[in-house]
Amino acid sequence: MRDSRWVDPAPLEVARPRLPWWTMLPGWVKLLVSPLALSWLLIWLAAKVIRLCWYYPVLMTLLAAALWLDWWAGHYWTGALAAMLIMGLFVWWWRSADSYARWCRWLRTETRRLTIYAWDWRTVMRLATLTGTAKGREYRPKLKRVRSEGWRDKVRVKMIKGQAPEQWAQRASGLAHSFHANSCRVRVVKPGRIELDLIHSDPLARVVPLPAMAATADLKRITVGRTETGKPWRIRLLGNQILVVGVQGAGKGSLLWSVVWALAPLIKTGMVRLYGIDPKGGMELGQCPEVFHKVVYDNGSDAVALLEEIANDVRRRAGDYRGLRRLWTRESGEPFTLLIVDELADVIAYQTDKKLKERAQAAIQTIASQGRAPGFATLALVQDPRKEIVPFRNLFTTRIAMRLDEPTQVDMVLGDGVRERGAEAHEISELTPGVAWAKDDGKREPVRARAFYATDDDLWDLRSYINGWSFEVLPFAGGEAA
Repeated sequence: MRDSRWVDPAPLEVARPRLPWWTMLPGWVKLLVSPLALSWLLIWLAAKVIRLCWYYPVLMTLLAAALWLDWWAGHYWTGALAAMLIMGLFVWWWRSADSYARWCRWLRTETRRLTIYAWDWRTVMRLATLTGTAKGREYRPKLKRVRSEGWRDKVRVKMIKGQAPEQWAQRASGLAHSFHANSCRVRVVKPGRIELDLIHSDPLARVVPLPAMAATADLKRITVGRTETGKPWRIRLLGNQILVVGVQGAGKGSLLWSVVWALAPLIKTGMVRLYGIDPKGGMELGQCPEVFHKVVYDNGSDAVALLEEIANDVRRRAGDYRGLRRLWTRESGEPFTLLIVDELADVIAYQTDKKLKERAQAAIQTIASQGRAPGFATLALVQDPRKEIVPFRNLFTTRIAMRLDEPTQVDMVLGDGVRERGAEAHEISELTPGVAWAKDDGKREPVRARAFYATDDDLWDLRSYINGWSFEVLPFAGGEAA
């Protein structure tokens, strides 16, 4: 008989094991926190931090210092120190802008890279249609190094595959406006890499005075002015022919007298001999005739006779050098000869006598084409660069374009494609005479520079130097000197 006190126990429930909390997370969260994914995330974050420190070392250092100071001293002292630092930088810039720009260049560079270029880079590239798409993926040019020089920013870019620098040159104006610059130039650094020069101001706006007279001169690199980068503007005379083109008032005379000023020590010793032709009656070259071995003040028979005399000297000297030397040197015992023609068009194009015009053209072509080795150079100045005016422009190995009237004239003087690289000589201001774009044969990039400005007093000093005059200034008891 079954005991009524016995109760059939219910089957015991098996206790379910308690799973960790992370097992209840969604799948994507589990993937994110997995050791492998976490390692990749840390590597990605480390790469980003390294990239930021590479491109913004000064800003990252200041940020780290500010965070540490905020943790150590609190918000109040951090804000006060930051305000003092900003005020000090402002006073420094106000009192000495040059030293501020020199010492704070990297801070300015990183700030402009972050706030102007990196901030809008993706948007500007898309709107300028400088991106590409392949297999559903967008390819975008990479912003590399940025360097701010005050008057310009040099922005280096890695182009995408299949892209050419000409595509960037066509969009240079839009890029300048997008990045708040006055103009933009495109330069090739190496295959696949270009550099954008985004110009903010003109470093050649001020007149560049003539320097003190040097003791000697190097015919391979005489200094005639200053480039926009602040370096001396040097041109080669030995083995070179120079053509200068510019409208009236462009400052061709500044370049002419800068060359003569640099050669003055060699002219005085007889190592350099100058010949001049000034069809304007001596309005330019007549200001200092002492520097010339011979000078003619018209475009008639006397000018042609002088050209033919120099052409004959070229042939004679070339014959004398045969078998002895291939290039003129100081040891040859003969002077280096420079022919200066102030208005070339008046001599070879506007001459009404057809025979004189043909003789003048033939003589100048002989000097320009054969004078390199025997030590003859030509400095020709002209206003109109058209082919019918100067039909032998290719004989001039250095061509300088001052202010011009039309964009097509820039290509006539400097060659095709120079305007796309920024050489906009037709946009030179009338307020900056002497500013020019110069290009040498064999060099892709033109140079922007400004010639020294020679005053009437400078020309008088030049005459005194050549003639060996000396003056003593005596005080006058009765006022001004007569």
